[in-house]
Amino acid sequence: MPAPDATPASVPDGVPAWRDPTLTPEARADALIAAMTLREKTAQLIGVWVGASDEGGEVAPHQHEMEDPLDLDALLPHGLGQLTRPFGTAPVDPALGALSLLRTQRRIAAANRFGIPALAHEECLAGFAAWGATAYPVPLSWGASFDPELVRRMAAAIGRDMRAVGVHQGLAPVLDVVRDARWGRTEETIGEDPYLVGTIATAYVQGLESAGVVATLKHFAGYSASRAGRNLAPVSMGPRERADAILPPFEMAIREGRPRSVMHAYTDTDGIPSAADEALLTGLLRGTWGFTGTVVADYFGIAFLKSLHGVAEDWAQAAALALTSGVDVELPTVKTFGQPLLDAVEAGAVSEELIDRALRRVLAQKAQLGLLDPDWTGVPEALAGRDLSQPEALRGTVDLDPPANRTLATQLAEQAVVLLRNDGLLPLRHPARIALIGPNADEPTAVLGCYAFPVHVGGQHPGTPLGIELPTLQDALKAEFAGSELWTLPGVSVDGEDASGIAEAVRVAREADVVVLALGDRSGLFGRGTSGEGCDAASLDLPGRQGELLEAVLDCGTPLVVALLAGRPYALGRAVSEAAAIVQCFFPGEGGTRAVAGVLSGRVNPSGRLPVSIPAHPAVQPSTYLAARLAQASAVSSTDPTPAYGFGHGLGYSDFTWTALAVETDETGTDGEFRLGFELHNTSDRSGSETVQLYLHDPAASVVQPVQRLIGYRRIELAAGARCRVDLELPADLASFTGREGHRIVEPGALELRISASSTDARFTVPLRLTGPVHTCDHTRRLHPVFTVRPALQCDDGRPVDDPADTGGGPGGGATG
Repeated sequence: MPAPDATPASVPDGVPAWRDPTLTPEARADALIAAMTLREKTAQLIGVWVGASDEGGEVAPHQHEMEDPLDLDALLPHGLGQLTRPFGTAPVDPALGALSLLRTQRRIAAANRFGIPALAHEECLAGFAAWGATAYPVPLSWGASFDPELVRRMAAAIGRDMRAVGVHQGLAPVLDVVRDARWGRTEETIGEDPYLVGTIATAYVQGLESAGVVATLKHFAGYSASRAGRNLAPVSMGPRERADAILPPFEMAIREGRPRSVMHAYTDTDGIPSAADEALLTGLLRGTWGFTGTVVADYFGIAFLKSLHGVAEDWAQAAALALTSGVDVELPTVKTFGQPLLDAVEAGAVSEELIDRALRRVLAQKAQLGLLDPDWTGVPEALAGRDLSQPEALRGTVDLDPPANRTLATQLAEQAVVLLRNDGLLPLRHPARIALIGPNADEPTAVLGCYAFPVHVGGQHPGTPLGIELPTLQDALKAEFAGSELWTLPGVSVDGEDASGIAEAVRVAREADVVVLALGDRSGLFGRGTSGEGCDAASLDLPGRQGELLEAVLDCGTPLVVALLAGRPYALGRAVSEAAAIVQCFFPGEGGTRAVAGVLSGRVNPSGRLPVSIPAHPAVQPSTYLAARLAQASAVSSTDPTPAYGFGHGLGYSDFTWTALAVETDETGTDGEFRLGFELHNTSDRSGSETVQLYLHDPAASVVQPVQRLIGYRRIELAAGARCRVDLELPADLASFTGREGHRIVEPGALELRISASSTDARFTVPLRLTGPVHTCDHTRRLHPVFTVRPALQCDDGRPVDDPADTGGGPGGGATG
């Protein structure tokens, strides 16, 4: 071990090798490691939770109930790995927050002998979690859009805002696949299908990384499968379910998105906590998939190995378990990777080589980010060229919610609105009197998830302005229906027991021409909401007395539009068959109420599709569309999990016909591909979007399979009256699954391809057959079908004529025609 005053290795011109940007990040990391003391090494593996100063001064440590007090003056001479959420801890003006972070980074660099600054990370689940930053729709709405390209653009915008103020890493996206919608964090997921989750999450990773921000995949792995949908509860899941339902999104994102960080899950699977699962964090993630970035702890997750899981006797053993398993960085602050880890090395329980292994990844990442460069100044783009000596002059000069962001947020919200039911009432035709009833009718934050700053942090600072414009549904309907009289009242609260307002709601409903009933959730944390982290549900009944309000308004007989602003799907009872229309939104962000109003008026043609099934009954969880035959309705069970609206369902104001199916190849080898195509025609008088969804059914496999599973999709925009030809190439790899021996295989035999508008609406059912031997495939297999969308020309008599022009292809995304 080098002495504290050891001189770092240098290149010939006298610049330390670790400062030399012409060397690889790994070589620079190795040079630095060789010069560091053990305490300097472990200092790079920890974070400190801080809050930026709203006066532009240095950050201050944030004291959390799970943290021990710390002394920055004693800590910083050894260095520091990460700064935790300088913008996401308390409301701070963005420019002054950037200045506070800059001054702190300079202090950190000046305090340690190598001049290494910290890496700053923030939450960015539905936008940069900072005061005044754009609040985008939650991930469940990303899934509802079925539009990876739009999500990619959103993530790039989020990343640019974060980098502009000095943030290096974002703790998103969430790749957990919904297994039980009672789980409070359902709002943070993309949906209940691994292919949808994988494609959308990969797009997010690509967008964030394109802006120079480290994307963090979470939560690896199985968090969403906790028993009874309870947060942090144990996971009862076999290796096949894990391999086929939980892991594919992570595998896809690592292959195609190239994220630079992964966060372990809190949960244990079959008794093994993820933070102590070496086979998962090192064997699979690094050994098989080739991941080279950092693995960071979910907040307090390493300490939980002792305090919650009981697999460690003390903090030192917890540190040893996590580090050995493959966790590189302890977040949010130092607990086990401080003195307890040093003690473990001293006692021989942890080798210094393990610390070096983690440190090499951490320092290589800092080198990639420019934090080891000789010309590092720490000045972020937002402060470049500014006079930093007058902090107050900077206040209000950094806009984290510019017009371009707001436009993007609104566009995504519009594409994510799902029209579940419409008996012809929508779009509304200038009603004279609209009764807007419900607990979410006039609540600005009804469009936000639990990680949006005004909810996540702002609620702890009463009196602080929201920082962004959040029009309520009442505001949006007033603007959209300026000629209508609008009456608004809540009827009930989101989750309260007071039902005394229902009678007045009924009276107003009877006098209106149409009722818009605004129901759903209030996001929050750890029991302070009906949706969000730690806000799990016992059933999928609407919270509080909202179900009674819905029943009472249905009994009025006035045409009813149910508008849901929620974080999870709920059973809607009689509304499924008796409401005139049902509009489902999953916390659609700052542009969400305008999107809803636009759908009601017809200004927006709804095109969202369900990323999760809507249950017909509230007590059938856990249940998703991705289920085997015996998980469906049957004569041997008295409960029926059949959904009211299935995965992928969604209506619009345009009509499409699917015709002219042509199958070129319906039989191929287990390493081949199928080819076929069909024609899509917008027969309506307005442009619209149809989402073509491909489901595979395997009627006889060597292990039990879901009845069907999504293997591809394409969102296609067509002008009024336009036709297009959709050609498909389906690799046999898409039929692969985990076989009896634990390997991914493609078996010969019959298959059924369902070319569908949703999981419950197949437009073509195509018999296919695989021939030849069982084919074993691995993580290099083909993951996507190829869509080729091209215009379909017509003869004089209206018959289609093939056009060889190719207008697009590839997984997910959108095409126009």
